[in-house]
Amino acid sequence: MERAKAVEESFLTSSKIQENRSGSTADHPCMSSSSGSLTEELQCSICLDVFTDPVSTPCGHNFCKTCLNEHWDNSQTCSCPYCKETFKQRPDLKINTTLREIVGHYKMKSPEKKHEVLCDICEERKLKALKSCLVCQSSYCETHLEPHLRVTGLKKHKLMDPVSNLEDYICQKHEKPLDLFCRDDQTCVCLICSVKDHENHNTVPIEEESEEKKTELMKTHEDMQQMIQDRIKKIQDIKQSAEVRKRNTEKEKAAHVELFTDLIRSIERCQTELLEMMEEQQKAVEKQEQELIEELKQEITELKMRNTELEQLSHTEDHLHLLQIHSSLCSPRNTRNWSEISMKTHESLETLRRALTQLKDTIDEKLTQTVSTELKWMQQYAVDVTLDPDTAHADLILSDDGKQVRDGDIDQKLPDKPERFDKCVNVLGKEGFNSGRFYFEVQVKGKTEWDLGVARESINRKGEITLTPSDGYWTVWLRNGTEYKACDDPRVSLSLRVKPQRVGVFVDYEEGLVSFYDVESRSHIYSFTGQSFTEKLYPLFSPSLNNGGKNSRPLIITPVNYNK
Repeated sequence: MERAKAVEESFLTSSKIQENRSGSTADHPCMSSSSGSLTEELQCSICLDVFTDPVSTPCGHNFCKTCLNEHWDNSQTCSCPYCKETFKQRPDLKINTTLREIVGHYKMKSPEKKHEVLCDICEERKLKALKSCLVCQSSYCETHLEPHLRVTGLKKHKLMDPVSNLEDYICQKHEKPLDLFCRDDQTCVCLICSVKDHENHNTVPIEEESEEKKTELMKTHEDMQQMIQDRIKKIQDIKQSAEVRKRNTEKEKAAHVELFTDLIRSIERCQTELLEMMEEQQKAVEKQEQELIEELKQEITELKMRNTELEQLSHTEDHLHLLQIHSSLCSPRNTRNWSEISMKTHESLETLRRALTQLKDTIDEKLTQTVSTELKWMQQYAVDVTLDPDTAHADLILSDDGKQVRDGDIDQKLPDKPERFDKCVNVLGKEGFNSGRFYFEVQVKGKTEWDLGVARESINRKGEITLTPSDGYWTVWLRNGTEYKACDDPRVSLSLRVKPQRVGVFVDYEEGLVSFYDVESRSHIYSFTGQSFTEKLYPLFSPSLNNGGKNSRPLIITPVNYNK
């Protein structure tokens, strides 16, 4: 409003300067030669009234949005009504917000003048009425009003500020002033009406009722002002909250990027070290192989020579020479034990396996650290979840504190409310969430079957139910003690390193994210991502069937341990 006031003053100054320069405003279609007022500057040249939702044409002229659209709707060409400039395409009209603020400020400062009431007695040049008489049913100027101020009988007449619709202030039935108000029927009445038609009713002078109504209006006005202030403050709170959330989100994003960057660097470093180790190992093995081959070739050459010599001696007639070298030729020669070669190759493979195991352990450790940090961050959004007995299947037994649920294997004959599950042994949390983030943990220790997750408010709770996101369910389950699945569409089998004892469920409403974590091992189980939530989400629990006592343990909503 301050900006509009400043612009208005600038606008007025500009108009006056222009008027002084030109000496006249008679040539302007919206200005008279005798007036340079802001009213005329703010008039639409089509309807000749003050702008309503002013819009500007490409040529720079202003009109009421409705006036200009109607003008173009009734015209074969699209042109400016003022300068007649034609446009090839119909412009997309945008409201001139600055001009609209000026018009609004002007209207507040210069409310529309009431229609001038003239004297009913003046014959030639009628003067402005000063008062209207409800008894005479006439309006009088200052001169003709004088008898009502002087004559005793006329002084009793009821005078009021001049109005042109005097008949609205007169009882049409008795032609008397409506100077009383019936509180029983909430209507204005005359004196005769109060005696005949409103006898025994609570009637008071119209002035008295008007004062009370004014008081009520002032109270309503004050309440309205407070409501406006409350809503302005709420807008400020929302904006401030949005800014804080934005800053926190940026910090969280930066922290996550740093975590994953560190993880990637560690993996890349381990990978490089492993590859270098494998390369060195490969070179060492290749060198060893080449050396062994050369050694074997040498031994083969020597053995061949010795074998030839043995063959020659076996046919010799030189018996003395044969006896002299026999022992040296037949004695075993010192050679390598080639059976050990395979053992050394095995050791090389073991070295590689150890390196691979070390890399896997490093990655697992980094992932665990990352998930642990992520889980700690999510746990700050922990909420106090309590089970809603009105939604629980009739076979389910809830603890008094609403934190545990198990299948009692017997129908408790509970009333069949619309919100109660009648076929599937499910129960919802009492409180739903339609914004922000929330997190809760559930102990599943000792159970062979269970379902956990969240569900939207409008889910079908009667008959058979399909646990899929398209049906309003985001859940994971356990079946047969070891079979874990995410109830996505289609379902996803989960391979978990360890059997979860406590499951954490995290939801980010705006991000469309539902994630599940093994709290004890600090590992990620599954995430539904890219979902679109449009209504409240409620925590969902199913301890599944008792199964003859094999699955009798309860699901337990547990407090979040922030120190882990």
